[in-house]
Amino acid sequence: MNYRKLGNSELKISEVSFGCMSLQGDLKNAMRLIQLAFDKGINYFDTADLYQNGQNEVLLGNAIKGFRDKIIIGTKVGNELREDGSGWDWNPSKKYIIKSVEESLRRLQTDYIDLYQLHGGTIDDPIDETIEAFEQLKEEGKIRYYGISSIRPNVIREYVKCSNIVSVMMQYSLLDRRPEEFCLNLLQEHTIGVLARGSVAKGLLAGKPVTDYLNYTTSEVKKTIEVLKNVSREDKLMGQTAIQYVLKHPSITSAVIGIRTEQHLLESITTSKLKALGDEEYGLIQNSNKPAFYENHR
Repeated sequence: MNYRKLGNSELKISEVSFGCMSLQGDLKNAMRLIQLAFDKGINYFDTADLYQNGQNEVLLGNAIKGFRDKIIIGTKVGNELREDGSGWDWNPSKKYIIKSVEESLRRLQTDYIDLYQLHGGTIDDPIDETIEAFEQLKEEGKIRYYGISSIRPNVIREYVKCSNIVSVMMQYSLLDRRPEEFCLNLLQEHTIGVLARGSVAKGLLAGKPVTDYLNYTTSEVKKTIEVLKNVSREDKLMGQTAIQYVLKHPSITSAVIGIRTEQHLLESITTSKLKALGDEEYGLIQNSNKPAFYENHR
């Protein structure tokens, strides 16, 4: 497994990492997958207090008891569950963040969180107050670093300007190249790491039936997939090439993959061992479609 430094932090993260949100159902199997991922070199596990109403954090906490000090845990905050169970409301207030970290620490059975991320955000949030909360938690030793999970350019720019974030998690794939317009370069310029989610575009770039995706029609998606298949040839799986496309950009620290099965896990891990995409292959893949741009929150 290859490891990359996360922004200007001291964290070195496996370039393929484990998105825990997909872990549902059989808890014994989920814990086995987490153990196997660790054994194979994955050291970053990403969750959120919102996933399964906190039970995802509980599962992860139970699974990593024996090697907590050897891994990096990222979780998220900002979505406050309603007491009646009808959903959640956005709450980036300092009071809520300070309260929520205690609950996440308890569920994860740990004394500290390596990477605490704001789970969303708008430009109308009390951003100074939110940053103040994260900075206080750093001073108290409850978190090591903080970041945001957002695809909104105006929010990203504000946190780059006003905070000490070390990372931004965002959706990025061959079928969602919106970050390429300026977000990736902006973050690279400021030494802020990118955790990419959605690298295989809901499975479309890994063999699922072709359909529309974002602003791409079915025929456009099909064209991109054909190029991806041709570049992959017999050397690698199409999904592995899709992950390599994401990892090729120098701003990317890790592709956070939602793992459901052992086969999916092993295929994703193997990506790190394969020969990287050459510039010519990368160019062919890029030319398979025209990148879209963020239309809102600019």
